[in-house]
Amino acid sequence: MHAIPALITDLTVILVLAAITTILCKKINLPSVLGYILAGFLAGPVVDFLPTVQNMESVEVWSDIGVIFLMFGLGLEFSIHKMGEVGVPGFLSAGIQALGMGVLGFFMGILMDWGSMNSIFLGVMLAMSSTMITMKSIQDLGMKDRKFSDLAMGTLVIEDIIAIFAMVILSTIAVSQSISGIALAAQMGLLIFYLALWLILGIFLLPSLMKKLVILMNEEVLLVFSLGLCFLMAVLADAIGLSTELGAFLAGSLLAGTVHVEKIEHLVTPCKNLFGAVFFVSVGFMVQPSMIAEHILPILLISVVAIVGKLVLLTLGGLAAGQDLDVSLHAAASQTQVGEFSFIIACLGQSLGVTGAFLYPIIVAVSVLTTFTTPFLLKAADPMTRFLKKTLPASWLVALDNYCRNRQAQKPGEDRDQILYLKSYFTTMAFYGILAAGTILLGVRVLLPTLTDLLADSPISPKVVTCLAIYLVLAFLLPAMLRIRKRTFTALWLKSVYNRLLLILLLLFRIAVVVFLAVLPAVLISHASALWLALGFVPVVLLAVNSGKLAGRYLEFEARFLANLNERRLAERFGQEGEEAHHWLTEQLCVLPLDIPPLYAGGGLTLREQGWGRDDHISIIKIIRGKEHINIPDGDLKLLAGDRIMAMGSQKDLENFCFKRSTEGVRPVKGAVLRTLKDYIESQETGPKAHQLLCVGVELEKEMPQAGRALRDSGIKEEWNAFLIGLERDLLPIPNPDKNLTLRQGDLLWVMGSQEMAAALMQRGLLD
Repeated sequence: MHAIPALITDLTVILVLAAITTILCKKINLPSVLGYILAGFLAGPVVDFLPTVQNMESVEVWSDIGVIFLMFGLGLEFSIHKMGEVGVPGFLSAGIQALGMGVLGFFMGILMDWGSMNSIFLGVMLAMSSTMITMKSIQDLGMKDRKFSDLAMGTLVIEDIIAIFAMVILSTIAVSQSISGIALAAQMGLLIFYLALWLILGIFLLPSLMKKLVILMNEEVLLVFSLGLCFLMAVLADAIGLSTELGAFLAGSLLAGTVHVEKIEHLVTPCKNLFGAVFFVSVGFMVQPSMIAEHILPILLISVVAIVGKLVLLTLGGLAAGQDLDVSLHAAASQTQVGEFSFIIACLGQSLGVTGAFLYPIIVAVSVLTTFTTPFLLKAADPMTRFLKKTLPASWLVALDNYCRNRQAQKPGEDRDQILYLKSYFTTMAFYGILAAGTILLGVRVLLPTLTDLLADSPISPKVVTCLAIYLVLAFLLPAMLRIRKRTFTALWLKSVYNRLLLILLLLFRIAVVVFLAVLPAVLISHASALWLALGFVPVVLLAVNSGKLAGRYLEFEARFLANLNERRLAERFGQEGEEAHHWLTEQLCVLPLDIPPLYAGGGLTLREQGWGRDDHISIIKIIRGKEHINIPDGDLKLLAGDRIMAMGSQKDLENFCFKRSTEGVRPVKGAVLRTLKDYIESQETGPKAHQLLCVGVELEKEMPQAGRALRDSGIKEEWNAFLIGLERDLLPIPNPDKNLTLRQGDLLWVMGSQEMAAALMQRGLLD
């Protein structure tokens, strides 16, 4: 028989000892991670009377895989939406704690004469709390449903993100052996760019790919697919100079937004637990009683500073965010431990050779001590809160209570046009700008060198081919950056001269960025004149902006991206609400009755000539002319003075319309109120059926003539005698869709019309 490989023997030792120690820890209500560390200590070189791991290099490889799995698992629990859900309290609490503990840890290291690099790593490690320990402590004490748990979880999400960035910063510092502001800024900028590019491409491609392949994926294939993506992203991250941990985390976060994440998590958890256990056991290998005894005073001092510092800083962070003293103190008490992320950072320092051998066992010892104290501190949070309320001056408590109430009562101002416009402006710029910059980077750094080798003996110029390839993509991306969202633009333009100046400056900045990106490839590849290129590209880009076909492509591109980004949330909403979820549109759109004055200057002009739909983004769904009710009037119908119209649009669009047209005498009917479309439709039930408007959904099938056509060419108005007010695509709601949007098979079209419309649709077999 052949000899058993050392790795199998070592794994036997590790897993058997880990099983025994974790069972003991569970018995005395301690976290499993402490059992793994104890198993590593027992299997390490210090303990002689038990079997010892022989091949440390192989175990270290498994340990590295364990880190990748842990980061992948963390990514599966994190989605882009989580950052939005965390809100200000989580950001403030995590930011204050991380900054404060980082500074405290650094100065403690300097005072103990550990050197700048050890001190920097110590500060970062102390800033990290343990998600695992915090969650377990809260669950074990039956506090999961208390208000503070949301604040604690939100803070930990942000701390995990801070840790990811901290690892990149530490790697940069370690390589240069100094803190260079320029190098750090460049590395952070590159990191943010790559993260954004990967997220955009990943969100656009991955869910769509999985939708097509899911029919072929059983549990085995889904597991292999997920782990393949995890390791692919880890390898790609390493190839471009970032950490493998970051790549694994990003792979998990991309999958976290899909509807398959729960199944993936279920399948990956055993692998993560196994390899994660090996990682934590390898941490125990580094525990050396002699070194701990030698540094017992620093260990105790760091532990005390970590517990007290986190307790104070996290409480202050919660209070600063407007949470009351009870919530802030409980949330702080649950996070006073030094977490397992610190082990990963300690490993980073060891692998880079920039931290002393003593730092690893010290931080492990500190983590163990602070983990032991977490449940007791959480239990003591109630007595501590009562003590503080008795001890602090009454004036302080009143001021604190007023501050918290004011913070929680703060609401955004009524006029949000500027915020909405700036959000849309910078989102569009960043979205298409990052894709354009990524195209240029890929072309210059990857495509050009590849073509240079392939076409070395060919008369074809690799530079020309590369430029053509880049500009084919940029021809689609750059015009999108110049598109103006007219709704908020018009509202802002009408309100003040200051807004007009701001809008002009933003437009000029947008043009400058587009021109820069347009000339950059030719300058980098062919060293052409930037000025002449700019003069040539500007008219081409401006012409492309007004292309209806391109506009339709942008809308499809953005709709697909948004559907993929919100896939999981949309599925959850529709799953929970069932059929009621399809009534979203009648709640978003509003109806307001308006009177056309007898001396209206636009009397006799058609609705199309009025330009209200184009300029003001409202729709006229009914005209009441004496006793006649004209439902869904045609654009060629003339508007007469004295007509009463039913205008439909978003609340903001209707408000802007009234503000803009008030000088012309067009005003709301006296005593009328703004109602949702749903309320308006329901209010008609008492009137004659011939006067009533209905709103129905029609699923677009492949054989229907509207499939594959732009909305403006769909013929819905003419053929169905109906008005399209919105649609759903992959469960994504698209209210008031652009006329250039191409309708696709599977779209759920929401149309409005009369009883005759409903009868005609039923006759065509389009309604049940």
